[in-house]
Amino acid sequence: MILGNACIATPETLIDRGAVVTKGETILWSGSEATLPQTYYNHERTDLGGRLLTPGLIDCHTHIVHGGHRAAEFEMRLHGATYTEIAQSGGGILSTLTATRASSFEDLITAALPRVDALIAEGVTTLEIKSGYGLDISTELNMLRAARAIAQRRAITVRTTFLGAHAIPPDHKGRPDDYLTDLCLPALEQAHSEGLVDAVDGFCENIAFTPAQIARVFDKAQTLGLPVKLHAEQLSHMGGTALACRYKALSADHLEYATEADAALMAASGTVAVILPGAFYTLCETQLPPIAAFRANGVPMALSTDCNPGSSPLTSLLVTMNMGCTLFRLTPTEALDAVTTNAARALGLTDRGRIAPDHRADLCVWNAETPAELCYRIGFNPLYKRIYGGTL
Repeated sequence: MILGNACIATPETLIDRGAVVTKGETILWSGSEATLPQTYYNHERTDLGGRLLTPGLIDCHTHIVHGGHRAAEFEMRLHGATYTEIAQSGGGILSTLTATRASSFEDLITAALPRVDALIAEGVTTLEIKSGYGLDISTELNMLRAARAIAQRRAITVRTTFLGAHAIPPDHKGRPDDYLTDLCLPALEQAHSEGLVDAVDGFCENIAFTPAQIARVFDKAQTLGLPVKLHAEQLSHMGGTALACRYKALSADHLEYATEADAALMAASGTVAVILPGAFYTLCETQLPPIAAFRANGVPMALSTDCNPGSSPLTSLLVTMNMGCTLFRLTPTEALDAVTTNAARALGLTDRGRIAPDHRADLCVWNAETPAELCYRIGFNPLYKRIYGGTL
């Protein structure tokens, strides 16, 4: 199939009157229509009418599978309670734990699908989903199975991440190392044995786990041959970024309290900075991630919804792009790269995120002329067509 008369967005430029040739799930060729090789002249052609053509969007950090909601905590924050105070009083992650443990496999899928559908409707073609709201073996596995099942019920690629080191459950309060030994590491081993895990994550923070404790999880991940990523420097500077870089992590995420030295380490290790403006906005944070340091050090930056029931109940990657530009001063080109090329890198995926030969034919056609139009509107969806694996 030839997708012609398109304005093709590349990381370097826009190609007016461009064309993309696909076969099955794969891109064969892309470039200016004037240079289309003759061998493709007889292919079926679709005229895109000069519309903007981008890679399919990638949401590379979500907690989209969970039970319940935390609207009450939203009200608590309006009255001045902080995220840390809510968590320490038994709310936060532990509140969602109760609802998730009470949810069946089908309950989890049924609750997640409307959120997934909202992302699909905005052009998302690849989605990362974390566990981490079970904090026991059976529920962690149930979450990961539900995440895998979503990819069978919708035309979307799902990458699963084990996040057993998300919080300390009530039955292990004050005993984080015992929790890792008794539940977290055995759950990871079992999930891996069932083929449920693509990567391993942790929450390195003063209300969660120390770098030394996360290192135990990462050591197990390495033994199992799994890549790692990390929630790091969100509420304080705990040294999580340096730890992530030591393990060549795919990404370090949040990063509000990261430093210039952290940025240099990330550049050296090839670790992507995943910026999560939804949580920054929801928690009314004021500490900005060091965007200038990431730019200066050549650290690739990704954006993601961080869709979760507490700190980022956000199911719009387009609004996330707007937030990235408005709150953190990313350029529209940086924002588009952040939800395509760099988001793919944050998931360790080399076959998508760019419009290039041998990449997946995951594409979005927009009623727009430039990437800036995707970023500056708020609550408006200009998606014209979504192409997943070469299929409109």
